[in-house]
Amino acid sequence: MDWGTELWDQFEVLERHTQWGLDLLDRYVKFVKERTEVEQAYAKQLRSLVKKYLPKRPAKDDPESKFSQQQSFVQILQEVNDFAGQRELVAENLSVRVCLELTKYSQEMKQERKMHFQEGRRAQQQLENGFKQLENSKRKFERDCREAEKAAQTAERLDQDINATKADVEKAKQQAHLRSHMAEESKNEYAAQLQRFNRDQANFYFSQMPQIFDKLQDMDERRAVHLGAGYGLLSEAELEVVPIIAKCLEGMKVAAHAVDPKNDSQVLIELHKSGFARPGDVEFEDFSQPMNRAPSDSSLGTPSEGRPELRGPGRSRAKRWPFGKKNKPRPPPLSPLGGPVPLALPNGPPSPRSGRDPLTILSEISKSVKPRLASFRSLRGSRGTVVTEDFSHLPPEQQRKRLQQQLEERNRELQKEVDQREALKKMKDVYEKTPQMGDPASLEPQITETLSNIERLKLEVQKYEAWLAEAESRVLSNRGDSLSRHARPPDPPTSAPPDNSSSNSGSQDAKESSEEPPSEESQDTPIYTEFDEDFEEEATSPIGHCVAIYHFEGSSEGTISMAEGEDLSLMEEDKGDGWTRVRRKEGGEGYVPTSYLRVTLN
Repeated sequence: MDWGTELWDQFEVLERHTQWGLDLLDRYVKFVKERTEVEQAYAKQLRSLVKKYLPKRPAKDDPESKFSQQQSFVQILQEVNDFAGQRELVAENLSVRVCLELTKYSQEMKQERKMHFQEGRRAQQQLENGFKQLENSKRKFERDCREAEKAAQTAERLDQDINATKADVEKAKQQAHLRSHMAEESKNEYAAQLQRFNRDQANFYFSQMPQIFDKLQDMDERRAVHLGAGYGLLSEAELEVVPIIAKCLEGMKVAAHAVDPKNDSQVLIELHKSGFARPGDVEFEDFSQPMNRAPSDSSLGTPSEGRPELRGPGRSRAKRWPFGKKNKPRPPPLSPLGGPVPLALPNGPPSPRSGRDPLTILSEISKSVKPRLASFRSLRGSRGTVVTEDFSHLPPEQQRKRLQQQLEERNRELQKEVDQREALKKMKDVYEKTPQMGDPASLEPQITETLSNIERLKLEVQKYEAWLAEAESRVLSNRGDSLSRHARPPDPPTSAPPDNSSSNSGSQDAKESSEEPPSEESQDTPIYTEFDEDFEEEATSPIGHCVAIYHFEGSSEGTISMAEGEDLSLMEEDKGDGWTRVRRKEGGEGYVPTSYLRVTLN
């Protein structure tokens, strides 16, 4: 069934239907265009949201980036950013493959439809013109017939009229004959015009218009096919990005599972562990005897092992209390005469300057010296601390870690320079053996510069090694003091160190203890400052295991390849540069990006 046969008389209907089809095509194109604008706005807002919540500082300078919670959040933001990119890809595909293509096709359909209907209207106009000519010839034939009949009647009447002259009769007969001839010609012309019109009309209804209607039908069906394909492109554009979006969602799920509270607690310890020994007990000062201030090992003033402990003026007190304010030594107690109270042996003779009642002296001392309570506010560090090259402004543990980090960086630079020197030597040998390849003398400046860099780095390595040895001895000394004071066994390396202050013990010590005066040699050394990034000590055996979240090629020097989902042994944690050293089960060690791993420490 086709339009030319079934709808031969529905020219206006077909005109309205084809126009409606083109309007529908244009409406769909407009819908897809607005859809792309929505997708682009959505992607833009997602990218703005991700940019708003991404850390402003680089991971190297942000201590919070070491926590698995922060890393998972950053990974989720990156996955959301990738998701926004897929929405932009959907908008681009819809714009190019639907909007542009269908708009171009719509213009072609409009031109083709216009051409077909112009052809149909020309055929209709020709048929109407033929019908008008037929009507004109018909009226002319009718008029000539009436005039011929009238002329014949006039000639017959004159012929029978006895009063009419012969000339009038002949004239009337000639006129009647002429009219009759004209009527015969009109009849022939009318018959020919009628035959021609019938032929044109048959051609119009059985050939011309059916062909035009069939062409319109073919055009409309092709438009419908393209419109249906456009409908399909709307879903295909979504299906193409579904695997990537699913991978983004899977990445968010992996990031959620990567949150490791135990590891975050260990990271916090490593970031802020000072390495100081815990403060000792505050000594009891006995004022019951005149001007004698003898220390005791017990809080009740009982002498250790029944014997008083001698305390001379040259002996320093216990470790300074780290929670007190820095660089503010406690003022010595004043005597009634304005000078410092002299130290004396327990149970010894009173000071010669002491001639007043000891309770009065104690009262004056308590008025002149304001009590100070331990505070945790000093943990925030001093913002005005001067950074030194040997990191002596940091606590011992942090100083050791920073020195070890600098030492490793210098060793890597030194190895790089050594490798470069060897490469230059080999190149020089090749130039000497094959002069046409190059001038050996042109490499001398580079070799000289490399040698000077090697010497400079060796000196820096020696300098940092000396500083590191001193810092390690300092850490061990503080740890030994703490162990001897509290009689606690050493903790394993992966657990909290013995000198790490928990919140409960710190609060209890702050409540039960008061601050002791600092020793003279430690007054110029700041205790707490802002701590920088830390790093873990190298381990010869695995310190944990990890799983590769993404595939990594490992094409650069020092790196190692890994497949997604591969289990690896953790040999060395991230030192703040974004790389972690791992070992594969098949053998081979190297560095891989930390963000590509899900790490679990032993």
